[in-house]
Amino acid sequence: MTTNSSTNPEPTGVRDRILSTATRLFYRDGIRATGIDRVIAEAKVAKASFYHHFPSKADLVNAFLDLRHRNWMFWYAGAVNARLPVEAFSAVGSALFDWFEQPDFRGCAFINSWVEFGADFPIIFDHKEELRRFIQSVAERLNLTEPEMAATTAMVVIEGAIVRAQMGARDRLEEAVSTLLQDLSDRYGPAA
Repeated sequence: MTTNSSTNPEPTGVRDRILSTATRLFYRDGIRATGIDRVIAEAKVAKASFYHHFPSKADLVNAFLDLRHRNWMFWYAGAVNARLPVEAFSAVGSALFDWFEQPDFRGCAFINSWVEFGADFPIIFDHKEELRRFIQSVAERLNLTEPEMAATTAMVVIEGAIVRAQMGARDRLEEAVSTLLQDLSDRYGPAA
């Protein structure tokens, strides 16, 4: 499984090259720490070309977050669905551990962006809500009795696991996540 920070094919056009470069730099180094001049230099584009495609840094950040959202959700849904039904509700947690092992793992781009910008980019909330809805759909497919509550609670477990993994605190993390999600599954067990 490959989930590198960009998870995009080689960029073909100027806009794609800029976005691919920004995606790599923003995820690795942070958005505030990555200046436009650095993106322009590493993407090997003219300043005028950059501003033609992205009139402001905010436009580039929105494009980065949108691309990251689409790519990550596609990967995550595939990783979870590949584990169903065998792993049951624990699949929503265990799928993350493949991501945590990637050499470029630097946590959740959306949590990191929230830390840097707060509510400035609504796509951060949209991403988290789509993730919650996906987890709820998994709970529904597994016939859990309260899929909305199971998903809301699972989000706390998942977000906590991501932050702990980013901090390097991985000792027994997978076991803890699995236990908590299994407890949720038991609590909201399949509807009769």
